[in-house]
Amino acid sequence: MTVYLGRNQARNWLRPTLRLRLTLLNGILLVGAGAILVLLAWLLVGDALHPADELRQGTQVVLSDGRTLDALDWQTDLVERASQELLVKGLVALFAIGMIGIAGAYAVAGRALRPLHNVTATAQRLGEETLDQRIRYAGADDEVAELARTFDAMLDRLAGAFESQKRFVANASHELRTPLAVMRTEIDVTLSDDEADVAEYRRMAKVVRNASERANGLVDALLVLARSEAQSGRRLVRKVPADLATSVYNALSAVKAEAERLKLNVETDLQAAPVVGDPSLLDRLAGNLIENAIRYNHLMGKLWLRTTTVDGQARLIVGNTGYEVEPADVPGLFEPFRRGGWERTGSRGSGLGLSIVRAVCDAHGGTVSAVAQQGGGLEVTVSLPGADKTPVVAATASVPKPKGLGIATGQ
Repeated sequence: MTVYLGRNQARNWLRPTLRLRLTLLNGILLVGAGAILVLLAWLLVGDALHPADELRQGTQVVLSDGRTLDALDWQTDLVERASQELLVKGLVALFAIGMIGIAGAYAVAGRALRPLHNVTATAQRLGEETLDQRIRYAGADDEVAELARTFDAMLDRLAGAFESQKRFVANASHELRTPLAVMRTEIDVTLSDDEADVAEYRRMAKVVRNASERANGLVDALLVLARSEAQSGRRLVRKVPADLATSVYNALSAVKAEAERLKLNVETDLQAAPVVGDPSLLDRLAGNLIENAIRYNHLMGKLWLRTTTVDGQARLIVGNTGYEVEPADVPGLFEPFRRGGWERTGSRGSGLGLSIVRAVCDAHGGTVSAVAQQGGGLEVTVSLPGADKTPVVAATASVPKPKGLGIATGQ
């Protein structure tokens, strides 16, 4: 029976694996060291066996079999036989030691590299449904153990990211389905009413418009969040001089009517806070913070806004009175679609405001933190690198000249 190996199987047999390379390296070192020792012993024997040199010239040596030889001839024969015997036995011993050493090195390397095979096997089995598998290496605390722990930690992060993504998609679908369901219900109910008049159709149109505005606002927020997260890690496409104080002025003027309706006491201390970044994202950052501070405030509450520069960091502080927030719930407020309690669940927000703030801060290399206030409310602090720490990136564009085309100029 003829067996044909596939290309991949043949390649696996022939490829220089780490185990094979370690074994060959150990074998070469062992055989090389043994060969040097045999050569050294051969040279030492040849140099040491010179007993006839101490005898007078012409001295005869009587051997045990009765033969009589000249001392120099006897010495030459003795050296030749000793060297030959040493060389033969040394090579045989070198071969045996080399084989045993190579076999031992192959076994030891295989045992040492076994966790790496577990890493490979785990990585090959990984999928969206098997992210709970781990290596859990329990051997010696060496480099392989460190690699296994690092791989397990990476899997933990990936599992968390997948769960966060699933939760995000589910929440986004739910948030979008709600206004769509409202529009579908209103339209079906109105069309099924044969006695509906113009006033009823106008009422239905207003409901549909409000629901479409909510859906449109959610889509816009999702686009801003995706744009901000795509530029995380200081990979901003646009870096121009900006000022957080200007962004606060713009955002505050946009919500002035809502603040007056709630009769909020607005306190501002806006000092220059120059930064380098994307002004549109910075305006959205300030706008989301101020809108949240007003939306989750109560009648005749307080709102305070401060911008300043401290130790090369531009800071924006937005605080408000309002509903009480548990300190343990504060970190979750920066996750998408988290509103922080039943009071926020019924609000008209989408739950993306603070997650967009976090993404914009990350894109600008900054940080954001929040502290729950006693008696209710929240104070959010944004810290971004100052303008003197961030270079301005000017956008440039060049159009290459098509090959084979020239420009004629008049003389």
